[in-house]
Amino acid sequence: MDTDVDDTCKAGGEGEKGKPIVVLLMGAPGSGKSTFCDQVIRSSARPWVRICQDTINNGKSGTKVQCLKNAARALKEGKSVFIDRCNLEREQRVDFMRLGALQVEMHAVVLDLPAKLCVSRSVKRTDHEGNLQGGKAAAVVNSMLRKKELPKLSEGFSRIVFCQNESDVQAALDTYIGLGALDTLPHGCFGQKNPDAKVQLGIMKFLKKVDVPSNARSNASRGQDSAPPESTEVKNPICEGRENISSLSDTAGEEGKISDDLVVDSVNQNSSLNDVPTLAFPSISTSDFQFNHEKASDIIIEKVEEFLYKLGNARLVLVDLTHGSKILSLVRAKAAQKNINPKNFFTFVGDITRLHSRGGLHCNVIANAANWRLKPGGGGVNAAIFSAAGPALEVATKEQAKSLSPGNAVVVPLSSASPLHSSEGVTHVIHVLGPNMNPNRPNCLDGDYLKGCKILRMAYTSLFEGFLSVVRSQEKLPKGSIEKIGSKPSVLLGHSKDAPKIFSLKSDQKIKRDGVYEHERSKKCKGSQNEVGSDINVSRAGKVNANNDNTGGSNSKVWASWAQALYNIAMHPEKHKDDLLEITDDFVVLNDLYPKAKKHILVLARCDGLDHLADVSKEHLQLLKMMHAMGLKWAEKFLLEDASLVFRLGYHSVPSMRQLHLHVISQDFDSKHLKNKKHWNTFTTAFFRDSVDVIEEISNHGKATLMDEESVLLMELRCHRCRSAHPNIPRLKSHITNCRAPFPANLLQNGRLVLAPSDT
Repeated sequence: MDTDVDDTCKAGGEGEKGKPIVVLLMGAPGSGKSTFCDQVIRSSARPWVRICQDTINNGKSGTKVQCLKNAARALKEGKSVFIDRCNLEREQRVDFMRLGALQVEMHAVVLDLPAKLCVSRSVKRTDHEGNLQGGKAAAVVNSMLRKKELPKLSEGFSRIVFCQNESDVQAALDTYIGLGALDTLPHGCFGQKNPDAKVQLGIMKFLKKVDVPSNARSNASRGQDSAPPESTEVKNPICEGRENISSLSDTAGEEGKISDDLVVDSVNQNSSLNDVPTLAFPSISTSDFQFNHEKASDIIIEKVEEFLYKLGNARLVLVDLTHGSKILSLVRAKAAQKNINPKNFFTFVGDITRLHSRGGLHCNVIANAANWRLKPGGGGVNAAIFSAAGPALEVATKEQAKSLSPGNAVVVPLSSASPLHSSEGVTHVIHVLGPNMNPNRPNCLDGDYLKGCKILRMAYTSLFEGFLSVVRSQEKLPKGSIEKIGSKPSVLLGHSKDAPKIFSLKSDQKIKRDGVYEHERSKKCKGSQNEVGSDINVSRAGKVNANNDNTGGSNSKVWASWAQALYNIAMHPEKHKDDLLEITDDFVVLNDLYPKAKKHILVLARCDGLDHLADVSKEHLQLLKMMHAMGLKWAEKFLLEDASLVFRLGYHSVPSMRQLHLHVISQDFDSKHLKNKKHWNTFTTAFFRDSVDVIEEISNHGKATLMDEESVLLMELRCHRCRSAHPNIPRLKSHITNCRAPFPANLLQNGRLVLAPSDT
């Protein structure tokens, strides 16, 4: 532990005197959280309150809401608070972080003790408050540790203390026991493992014997130092355990061997890692194009952080041939500093064309550091990939684009006849071109790193968006959906007028849209390549956004063909009149193809260039009012048919489909199409902007306030009426079916809800 962990500041020291403290205890069951609380409360002069969900309801298990209320009450009374929950996932901590205010300090004590010890304690204990004991405890602890996300100061903590052993725990105990009512503690992060330390073993490592591969034994027979069992070679490596360290160490040696720097949980009974979408990519522009490694590594980390939330469980793997690679070393260190989850991003040493056969790492997509001509040759990664893929790659590439400009990428589906597909499982190659700083190569920037960094950021954005589009395309739609759409899905990936025009997925690849926020595709709409512009930046859900600006103003965007469905309907309603409820000169009305409630329709603006709410300004105010009136008209029509319904009218902050559209949706949310957290939270959180509020904001400020789409993923599943939290969609649906609580007060104001007229 760092020496300043126990360095208590007396009154008049750092910060204001005697602020109440909220300490979030974090750790697996059996790590000693409750014992920690009890010892501090018994011995400390400072008044403390323990908040435990297992006992919050008069000695019985309660809810997070009860925990929050009791914690807030204790803080108002001037007491400090221990939150005694596992708190292993960031999402579980978000609500408690809101307790922090000007007069409250937020601390975290992370009891990151060995998994074996936690299991042993959990299995042996009796009369546990939450009844987590005996044989079932081991599986629960293992499951929790697999989801662990270590805290960061950026979450809002002023102080984080990591405890990896009993002496660390005792030091933290002494610190909080000795903390007087007027004392404060230094801010910062203390006791965190050094980035070169080994990852803590997953629990199942202790419960099931791991076979040592023969090649690991052969290494020892050749006189090499034999690694301990936990760092022997395993196939399909994925990091479990401490996520703040960069293991992120190279996960393979010169020929795909696992590095001794990495300890891997070798057992995953729930899913095969072969099914996890994985992109392997080389460092762009740092080899032959001689781009500065420090600057390049900063951009890699920046873009990885930006895209990990969008990619779900998909993985990004930075690959290099040499174990002593400078770029890998820099990226590992910076990823460790950023606390990036090594299950989703890590580095690998090996041949990018033989990652599966030689390294045991299955990657369905690989990136190629291409030349501008998109031709084989030139040496390096480009020559290796074209050679390994065979002639099929060159043919497929020509079908997609003839050339490539710096900052752009083109995704090429790989034929099953390609050796790279058949032997390595690679289904797509993404060609990407970065900036050139080598005067002996075309388009040299002559040391202009301001422009070079901009282009490199564009290149990684194009690359990762291309991978995102592949991930979504390889998920399945309901049977027959693609035939009804009738066109090959296509996506543009680029940032300039010289961008490659298009890439098309094979017609037998069906697209599932559960990964995006809305399901509004017309059965008869055909995406037109000619309707797509070329001044682009790629953003989430198959569209391109140069500025990542969601606060207003028109942005030049390009949308995938499936995302053009509503635009095509708005521009050519006569072609879809059988599917429309109403057509006017200003808008059309249609049923959502995948309704999230009993009644769910869209009022679709017919104004060209008005793609989404961020494009709306004061000049569109009258149109918004007309769309709102049309929405009210249809809501009132539905209420005449069923007076029990309640409607809400609004817009998604960041839609998945092109063309501004107003949702008119009943609040029963009784639909088989409502399947996941994104579906729910995009209609029940601040991400869904009420039409009346949008009209008011546009009138007063000229633009609407929009919520970041990634925040939706961090929110809990909460009932839209009573705001109770639920662990999953089935439990939530069961609850809302029976919930009769009044709607929150804010929804009952300003006409945000549309109800049937009362008899009185």
